[in-house]
Amino acid sequence: MLRIIGFFLLGALSTTSAWAAPGDAAVLQAQQAFAARKLANLERAARDVPADHVLSPYVEYWRLVLTSRTEDARIADFLARYPGSRMAETLRADWLKSLGSREAWPGYLAEYPRLVKPDAAHQCYAHRAEWAQGNRSHQREAVTLWFTGRDMPSACAPLFAQLIETGLISQEDVWRRLRLALDAGNPNVARVVANALPEAQRPDAALFDQASRDPERLLNADNKLDFSQRGDREIALYALDQLAKRSSDQAEQALRKRALQFSAEELRTAWARLATWAARRHEATALPWFQQASAAAANDYQREWWARAALRAGDWQAVQRAIESMSDATRAQPVWRYWRARALQATGQRVAATPVFLDLSREHHYYGQLAQEELGPVIKAPAVNIKMGGDDVAAVARQPGIARALALQELGLRHDASQEWDWTIREFSDAQLLAAAELARRMEWYDRAINTAERTRELHDFELRFLAPYRELAQQAARENAIDEAWVFGLMRQESRFINVARSGVGASGLMQIMPATARWIAQRLGIKRFHPDEMQDPAKNIQFGAYYLKHVQTSLDGSPVLATAAYNAGPGRAQRWRDSRPMEAAVYIESIPFAETRDYVKKVMSNAMYYAARFGQPSVLLKDRLGTVPPRKTPVISTPGSDATLELERTDD
Repeated sequence: MLRIIGFFLLGALSTTSAWAAPGDAAVLQAQQAFAARKLANLERAARDVPADHVLSPYVEYWRLVLTSRTEDARIADFLARYPGSRMAETLRADWLKSLGSREAWPGYLAEYPRLVKPDAAHQCYAHRAEWAQGNRSHQREAVTLWFTGRDMPSACAPLFAQLIETGLISQEDVWRRLRLALDAGNPNVARVVANALPEAQRPDAALFDQASRDPERLLNADNKLDFSQRGDREIALYALDQLAKRSSDQAEQALRKRALQFSAEELRTAWARLATWAARRHEATALPWFQQASAAAANDYQREWWARAALRAGDWQAVQRAIESMSDATRAQPVWRYWRARALQATGQRVAATPVFLDLSREHHYYGQLAQEELGPVIKAPAVNIKMGGDDVAAVARQPGIARALALQELGLRHDASQEWDWTIREFSDAQLLAAAELARRMEWYDRAINTAERTRELHDFELRFLAPYRELAQQAARENAIDEAWVFGLMRQESRFINVARSGVGASGLMQIMPATARWIAQRLGIKRFHPDEMQDPAKNIQFGAYYLKHVQTSLDGSPVLATAAYNAGPGRAQRWRDSRPMEAAVYIESIPFAETRDYVKKVMSNAMYYAARFGQPSVLLKDRLGTVPPRKTPVISTPGSDATLELERTDD
């Protein structure tokens, strides 16, 4: 810790390990041995780590994980010496699973309340432990774990068996979970769940595979499905969903052929599924199909797509009906509060809409900005950036978890560093969060600075939330490509949080997250010889390439920044296909983007740009004007080398 405080007092905090502490090399060797699960190498490296090294607890933790999962006394001793730490939480979580697997129920029940973030396995073990100790008061709570479409840990199987045997999970509950699994696209889970049904009611296991592999053939065959059996009808509903994913026309034909063989509830469920896929493809049949389904047959995910289809159709009454049918939790989300207020306003209910806009306008996000603009010109106090002093920052730096996070970051262990940091700040006050964000900024640990500043509830520093490193490079690139500097920063913040070594799971790299194929294409366009994608780690070149590509897709897409932003994330071909044959309010276009990732991305980039424009002193422009109107689709779908290929062919929403 002395190294961290010393750096702070000298004002020389940085991400470079200019001042290596004794034992740093041994800590790195220990971590590498732990990652490779080589205990002998770990023990050898541990001997060279000084006892007072800030990361010595990590070395001890690594040794415990590899050697002592069942040595309860050693684990309990470590937990007592490092209470509340991320290491203690992780070790406790692992230890509890060991206790559960050994059915050491008294020890499990003593330790479980101290776990901050239990997962499904922990919860199942806890209910089994209570049951074994004769406590049945939480049985109803245990049943709630059953209702999921996901695969559950093996630790839950004995619990579910007990609940089924005692009748707390009914046969109807089994059917409900089977449908949840199929709704979630998990036929293997559904097949396992079906084993809890009486043998005479279980659908043939082979039908699950056939429904996934060739739904059209299964639905059209006369001797494959027995529609008098509920299980076969559930599989038919799943097959219709799989077919609708590929073709609305084929799914509609199959459904109409089988309509009389479904119950009224099943038929409405089928129409809701077909309508959802049609809405995601922006097909005109979506709205009438949702009306056939009715809100009662749809889940909240489907109701959200009902609202989006209505938005694209300009049917504000249908927007309002869809939102009103959502659960309280979904309807309370900023997105649906905003569009509900817009629907109220569009249907002449301005008085009812105003309070909704007013509440939203106090929130610092995309919908808060749009809601503020709907209220018209009002006097609003300028944002006050709360700055924390040096003593506050030094006090945060002295916290053991922060000191460990900074030391891990210095050693290049960025994943562990980020997790340690996030765990430590989880219960910070606003003042502590701002001090921690300022500390991270001084360390040039920009993503932690931004993410930490964003957690504040009452006291805010928007200069920390919207940092602007690499300003000269971005200004030059924006000027050379005649694009808005605030937009470049809004996109860069969303892509990488200004971490120049950032690399995505699909291979995009650098500040503006450029794919290797796209980088080669840009280099060719710029006349750069002997280019290698590794050069995208250089901030100057990455920003130069990113700004060039952003300008290119904007020009290709009729100058729309919204289309260009969508194209930057999902590819220009997709951004083009999502347009309509008529002009569309850009906010509606954004809301109806089929990919949740891209939908969220465009909102955040455009919202970020507003904050950066204010920070850079640009002339005031409304977010609605910045978004503009998406012009009608009138040109063939374009393709840029390395663009749409950056994403998998089959993407799902949420």
